[in-house]
Amino acid sequence: MNDEEPKHERRKRYKGTHPKSFKEKYKELQPEVYAEDVAKVMDQGKTPAGMHRPICVKEIMDFLKVEPGQTGLDATLGYGGHSLEILKRLNHKGRLFATDVDPFELPRTKERLLDLGYDETTLVIKKMNFSQIDLLVTESGLLNFVLADLGVSSMQIDNPERGFSYKVEGPLDLRLNPKSGKPASFLLKTISQTELEELLVEHSDEPYYLDIAKAIKKKIAAGNNIETTTQLQTIIKDVLKYLPVQTRDEQIKKSCQRCFQALRIEVNNEFGVLEQFLEKLPDALAPGGRVVILSFHSGEDRRVKKSFQNFFREGLYSEIAPDPIRPSAEECFTNPRAKSAKLRWAIRS
Repeated sequence: MNDEEPKHERRKRYKGTHPKSFKEKYKELQPEVYAEDVAKVMDQGKTPAGMHRPICVKEIMDFLKVEPGQTGLDATLGYGGHSLEILKRLNHKGRLFATDVDPFELPRTKERLLDLGYDETTLVIKKMNFSQIDLLVTESGLLNFVLADLGVSSMQIDNPERGFSYKVEGPLDLRLNPKSGKPASFLLKTISQTELEELLVEHSDEPYYLDIAKAIKKKIAAGNNIETTTQLQTIIKDVLKYLPVQTRDEQIKKSCQRCFQALRIEVNNEFGVLEQFLEKLPDALAPGGRVVILSFHSGEDRRVKKSFQNFFREGLYSEIAPDPIRPSAEECFTNPRAKSAKLRWAIRS
C-alpha cells in the first residue's frame, strides 16, 4: 500500500493580462467559469478565444420576424449565437433546424444549446452542408425562415490547429471540415502556377498575384513543400520586399489576408456550395418565407445579389433588399470583425 501524500499541483498561472498563445487563454476558453474575465475581453472590442460574436443580430431578427410555432433553418450554425436568438423567439414552440460541416465545433455548440434547455424536439442539429437544403426540407417541410451567415467563425480563425490565420504557426489546412477533402498545403503542391494566379485574382483580387504565385511554385519546384501557415506568410513577405517602405508592412498584411482567404474559398468550394444553396432556396421556402444571408466577401455578395434579382424577376421572390444592410458603426467598434459584413434579404412569393 502506498502511504505517500498525493503530490500537490500548483494552480495554473494565467500568463499576463492578455496571453498570446491560444492554449494559454484558458480563462477565455472557459466562459462558464471565468465570465467576468470574458466580459472584460469583449468590452475591449475583442472576441474571446474559442468564442464567436454573432453579427447584425438586431437587423436579422427584425427582418425574420420569428414567431412561436414556425419552422426555420440556421444554415451555418457555428457557435450558435444567431440560433440562440431564434430559439428565444420560438419560445419552445416550433422547430429550428441547424446545419454545419465542422466536426469539432458542431458537437460543442449542440451541447451548449441543449444545456440551456432547448431539447431536440425544438432544436434539430445536423452535420451537413447547407447546399443540401433540398434534402433537409424532406424532413422539415417548407421553411418559414432561413438564415445563412457565410463568415468563418472566430473560434475557427483563432485556433492555430485549424490553419486559418497567417498570424500564428499552424498546419496550412483551411478546411471547414478537416475530415473531408484535401488541405491547402496539398492544393499548393498540385495546382499549376497559371491556375494559382487565376485563383488569387478570382477569389481575392490579389494585386500581386503574379509575383506571389511564381514564388510559391518556385519554392515547391525546389523540393520545399509549404506545410505551415508561417511558411506561406514568409514567402509572401519575402516576395513583396520591393514595395515602398512606408506602406510595405500594411500591403504585406493585406496580401496575406487575401491569399489565405483565396485558398480557404478554393479548398472548401465555398462559391460552388453557395451557388447550389441559392438555386435550391426558393423551393425550400414556404409562401411568405423570409431569408437573410450575411456575406463577408464581394464574390459572395455578388452571387447572393444576382440570385435574389433573378428569382425576383421570375416572380419567386415578392421582395428583395434594394441595397445591402451594413453593421452599425457601434457594432463595428465593439466587434471589428463585423466591418466587412453585408446583409441581404428576400421574401418568397
